[in-house]
Amino acid sequence: MHVIDMQNAFMLPGVGFVEIKTAPEIVPNIDRLAAAVRSAGATVVWIAMTHTDDVAVNWSTYGALDTEEIDARRSQALTKGTKGHEFIATLDVRPGEPVIEKTRFSALVQGSSELDAFLRARGIDTLLITGCLTDVCCESTGRDGMMLNYRVVMVTDANAADTDADHNAALCAFYSTFGDVMPTDMVVDLLK
Repeated sequence: MHVIDMQNAFMLPGVGFVEIKTAPEIVPNIDRLAAAVRSAGATVVWIAMTHTDDVAVNWSTYGALDTEEIDARRSQALTKGTKGHEFIATLDVRPGEPVIEKTRFSALVQGSSELDAFLRARGIDTLLITGCLTDVCCESTGRDGMMLNYRVVMVTDANAADTDADHNAALCAFYSTFGDVMPTDMVVDLLK
């Protein structure tokens, strides 16, 4: 199971650069899924979007349409060690569970993180995607996962987007080509 960007920068008013108002609502489903994944003997991986100084060089197109103020707020909020970079406190992140930092929307695109190597070293071939934003980081990771030959499931009620329309459009587009789409209850039942 991959929990993507459930960080304060996206969820707490005044801490980050954007607030995804529906993101706190999916925490109970993420926690239920994490418990079921652990009970099944599988791995929960926590993914954190992380700003690094080389983003301006290696991903210079990121934020090209944003104002300097938004770019500065995003960079500060997602810098390791800040309140914005931390996972929201209501998540059941267990000591010793892997936390993988990524520097691109997709945790699996080349140069973003060590996620692919981590998964392959453990023989993991199926990804349950949860987190925010459904239509940005979650969908990007899921699409890249499918193209790297992973089986991918987007968990409908454990993902959040700015709007219900954005959320549903991303899930429909994903389901048409890239993988499966299931609600938390169905995934939990399958894991039993």
